[in-house]
Amino acid sequence: MKEKTVLITGASRGIGAECARVFARNGYNVAFCYNKSEEKANELKNELINLGSDVYCEKADVTNKNELEKFVENSIKIFKKIDVLINNAGVALQKLFIDCNENDYDLIFNTNFKSMVIVTNLVLKNMLKFKEGKIINISSIWGEIGGSCEVLYSASKSACNGFTKALAKEYGRMNITVNAISPGFIDTDMNKNLTTKEINEFKENISLNKLGTPNDVAELALFLANKKSDYITGQIIGVNGGIN
Repeated sequence: MKEKTVLITGASRGIGAECARVFARNGYNVAFCYNKSEEKANELKNELINLGSDVYCEKADVTNKNELEKFVENSIKIFKKIDVLINNAGVALQKLFIDCNENDYDLIFNTNFKSMVIVTNLVLKNMLKFKEGKIINISSIWGEIGGSCEVLYSASKSACNGFTKALAKEYGRMNITVNAISPGFIDTDMNKNLTTKEINEFKENISLNKLGTPNDVAELALFLANKKSDYITGQIIGVNGGIN
């Protein structure tokens, strides 16, 4: 078993899966959960094992408190100490606000924000025992500037940013840093429904004129987990190619 452990929510695909790969390559044990993508989760687990990582993988619907708590508690039992938490699980919703209903609200906020609160509360207790830890929340540029037809999603990511800043102030003296990564347009399954025309329109507003990759986000997460970032906390760090 490796010396350090990262726990990642929603890691079967996209940014979460790439974070798992990057951390495994850099000598971390990896605990991650998934919900529907069992095949991809098992493929990722085998990939991480082949990279030399000790891996714990569990099916957990992050909107289900009991399942989420069970995943975190089992991870702590196995690895004893969680050094890095990456709150990655999230869903998007493209819909006019006037057409949104309470079910939409519950889905977005329970997935994107409430799950983060539950997991962080449990992992933080473990980190406090060791008086050190790194908490990394995956936010979104829409949480900073807002996105048309993504009002609820934008609001949930704004909540993530406020949570990040406040938690960093509360636990900085315990040697626990809390930061958020705010991706712009990243080439993941979350954007698979966009047309080529829509993607090209997005690229026109990006200074680098290209989409980001999950690896761009994962490498920043690795830096924020490293001792080199010990004096960085309470920050919302953009990975957006210089979006206008």
